[in-house]
Amino acid sequence: MMRGKSAALRVGCLVLVASLAACSGERDKDVPLENFTAEQIYERGEYELEVGNPRRPTTALRYFQEVERLYPYSEWSKRALIMQAFAQHRAKNYEEARSSAQRYLDTYPGSEDAPYAKYLLALSYYDQIDEVGRDQGLTYQALQALREVIEQYPDSDYARSAILKFDLAFDHLAAKEMEIGRYYLKRRHYTAAINRFRVVVEQFQTTTHTPEALMRLTEAYLALGLTDEAQTAAAILGHNFQSSPFYQDAYNLLAAQGLVPESKGDNWLSTIYRQVIKGQWL
Repeated sequence: MMRGKSAALRVGCLVLVASLAACSGERDKDVPLENFTAEQIYERGEYELEVGNPRRPTTALRYFQEVERLYPYSEWSKRALIMQAFAQHRAKNYEEARSSAQRYLDTYPGSEDAPYAKYLLALSYYDQIDEVGRDQGLTYQALQALREVIEQYPDSDYARSAILKFDLAFDHLAAKEMEIGRYYLKRRHYTAAINRFRVVVEQFQTTTHTPEALMRLTEAYLALGLTDEAQTAAAILGHNFQSSPFYQDAYNLLAAQGLVPESKGDNWLSTIYRQVIKGQWL
């Protein structure tokens, strides 16, 4: 009895695939789905994602949406909702992907797929960070969402991926500060440039941009005649990043004026030197 029912279900799935595939060239023609089970419609959506045109995930999205519409309280509806978020993200409809992922989290907060929904939501911000010049508001939102994945689901595979992406997004913010700082430095707006490089040294010290920021500070302070600050910046650079080519550049800038890297004076850089290098926090 059960064997006959399973066979009938498989036949039904094949009929569905065949009938819908026949209509694949007629995208504007509605295909009635009411006579198919939730599982059959869901599997057709998966089929479209797996073997359909990967650039047209909206075709798969339609089937997942229909599962939720026709069978709103079923287990398949629950699965279809997370797949809607996935398909929307693949289609680069990031706002819609966030909406579906959040709706899943609101409806099924304790589900085993909740970590993935949270990760998709974060990813929808992260994947919009495509260049340094883009609005940094998205980067901050990505950092916040990634942090939530890491803190709420620390043992999940998604947390490990979120940590990597968090570091890259954090580096991205530092890159933006460096870009603006270099812009000001090139136009000899030294104070404005220093303010940007200072942000990198104080707030993004774990990123790859810190060595250059210290070298640019050396350059900008020398241009203003503030040799104590210039020497201290180079001293920090030499202590933490001596193998960096930026240290040699800073050293050469100082040597050209008969100076050497060393902590001098009482300024924000000398405070960092005492704390980080000397361990004198008070």
